[in-house]
Amino acid sequence: MKQRFDNKVAIVTGAGCVGEGWGNGRAIAVRLAEEGASVLAVDRDSERLAQTLELAGEARSRIKTWAGDVTSSQDIAAMAAACVEAFGRIDVLVNNVGGSAAGGPVELSEEIWDLQIDVNLKSVFLTCKHVLPRMLAQGSGSIVNIASTSGLRWTGSAQVAYAASKAGIIQLSRVVAVQHAAQGVRVNTVVPGQLHTPMVETRLAKQRTGGDIDALLAQRQKRIPLGFMGDGRDTAAAVLFLASDEARFITGTEIVVDGGMTARCD
Repeated sequence: MKQRFDNKVAIVTGAGCVGEGWGNGRAIAVRLAEEGASVLAVDRDSERLAQTLELAGEARSRIKTWAGDVTSSQDIAAMAAACVEAFGRIDVLVNNVGGSAAGGPVELSEEIWDLQIDVNLKSVFLTCKHVLPRMLAQGSGSIVNIASTSGLRWTGSAQVAYAASKAGIIQLSRVVAVQHAAQGVRVNTVVPGQLHTPMVETRLAKQRTGGDIDALLAQRQKRIPLGFMGDGRDTAAAVLFLASDEARFITGTEIVVDGGMTARCD
C-alpha cells in the first residue's frame, strides 16, 4: 500500500531526545520513516540518535543519523550535502531544535540571550540557507518549522528570549513561504503548546518547580481546556500533514497543537 512519503527524503533536526520517550523531533523522524520517507535524523548527541533508532522498530532501516551543531553554518552545509549523498535529494526539512531559558531582560544574561537566539532562531535561518537552494533546484520542497505557543502569548513564566525567538520562527516562515511559493516550496509552522515530553522531567521541572515533576504537570494541565497533555506524537501528526502532498495548497501558516490553551482568555 502506498504511503504518504514514499520516495520522499526528509531531514529532521533535533531528532534525539533529552530523555526516554517521545520528544517532538524523535517522534517526527520515526513517523516520517513509518510513512515511507528516507530520513536523515540530526542531533548534536549521537547517543540520543541511537535511542531514536532503537524506538523506530522496523522503520529504522529508513533512518540514517548525522551528528552536528545546527548553530554552525559549516555543519549545516555538511548536513545538507550528506543527505543528498545518502538519498539523492531533500524533499522535506523539519526544524525542531530548541530550548527555553527562564528570565526577562533584567534577570537574563546577555550570553544566555545570544545562545537562545542562536539555538532557536539562527538554526532555522541556517538550515533554510543551505537546504533551500537544493529544493529550489528541484522545483519542490516542504519546510516545517517548530515554534511554540510562547511565541504567541504568555504561557506561565517569563522566558523572553525563548518567546522572542519562537515568535521569530513564525514570521521567518511566513516570509520565506511567500518568497518561494512560485518556485514550488511550501513553508509552514507547527506551534506546540505545553506537551508532556521528556524535557518536562529532565529540564523544566528543575527550572519551574524546584524539581517537583507532579507539581509542574498539574500546573501545565490546568491551562489546557481538553484536560490532558499531548506529547511529541501530536506534534508529529501536525508536521506530517503539513509536509505531505495533502497540504499542497497550504503555505505561510501555522497549526497550533495545544489542546485549546491559546484560545482561552486567562
